[in-house]
Amino acid sequence: MALVAEYRTTAQPDRGIVEVYDADAYEADREAAVRSRAEVVAGNGYHLYLHTLQPDLRVEVAIRIWDGPQDPPTDAEGHTDISLESETGDLVVNQLTLGPAGTTRLPRPGVYAGHAWWAGRQTAADYYDQNIRGGVRQPTTTEEVGRAREQSPVTERYTFDLWFLRECEPEDEEA
Repeated sequence: MALVAEYRTTAQPDRGIVEVYDADAYEADREAAVRSRAEVVAGNGYHLYLHTLQPDLRVEVAIRIWDGPQDPPTDAEGHTDISLESETGDLVVNQLTLGPAGTTRLPRPGVYAGHAWWAGRQTAADYYDQNIRGGVRQPTTTEEVGRAREQSPVTERYTFDLWFLRECEPEDEEA
């Protein structure tokens, strides 16, 4: 299968959460966000929540659109099946309190199936715990914390491999 489109950005998790959602899906889903703690990535069809093991080191988020189903890579630390409906064709990668980290346009609006997979999750958490949260070399000033964040030798990555399934169902406009 061929790669149709790819988008990458970095985002800073807030309390370990980064969101990916359709630009018109403003309603947050607390239940899905809570499920992401156990499932790493969880959603409700319009919102996907990814949950890191560390609270604020920047992570890489990739959204890849394929022309057909893909298998997750064999070297991924973990993966889960996902679906995402985008009525607008515009996706937002959001940092909860900092706002959008970026947006991308899908090849077309619709319902997408796929999987999310991740790498570097545990290694980033270990780095954070050892160098920022209270390890032997715990920073004591804001500047030292900033340097420790910037000097992280690990890039925590989350990839959303998606493929088009079908058009969105028309909304029922009964009053």
